[in-house]
Amino acid sequence: MRREDLDQVLAIEQVSFNQPWSLSLFEQELRKPALSTSFVACTGERGSRSVLGYLVFWVVAQEMHILNLAVAPAGRRKGIAKLLILSGLRYALAKGARMAFLEVRASNRPARNLYHGLGFVNSALRKSYYDSPPEDALVMTLPEDAFVQAASAGNKT
Repeated sequence: MRREDLDQVLAIEQVSFNQPWSLSLFEQELRKPALSTSFVACTGERGSRSVLGYLVFWVVAQEMHILNLAVAPAGRRKGIAKLLILSGLRYALAKGARMAFLEVRASNRPARNLYHGLGFVNSALRKSYYDSPPEDALVMTLPEDAFVQAASAGNKT
């Protein structure tokens, strides 16, 4: 992700979440490359490319923490989110990560299905984690064996 992608990223963010990240939050992530990594899936060439989706994650010690993932409505159910996650897993594995985790709204069945399909398992429940509307979050974890397998599959995409 580059600074010039942020207008398109924010547009996707706004239509994807009840409590979208602000421009400032995305800028903060871009300013700390030692901790935060951001990928975009896009079409087109430099200067005229169109952002289809994005992934923001941290790699700390041996853990990958997926912070934000979204795909533009027109690009959903086309494998873009899976491609972004697999690319992130491959990158995180190269940086020393051996497991991944994330929080997801309990009601977000499409996202949960995607994560389950990649080998994530439900590992905890965070009561009232989300506001607007209030909702629990499922903590999903990708354990080491599934992490390495999925990251290796990412090398084939």
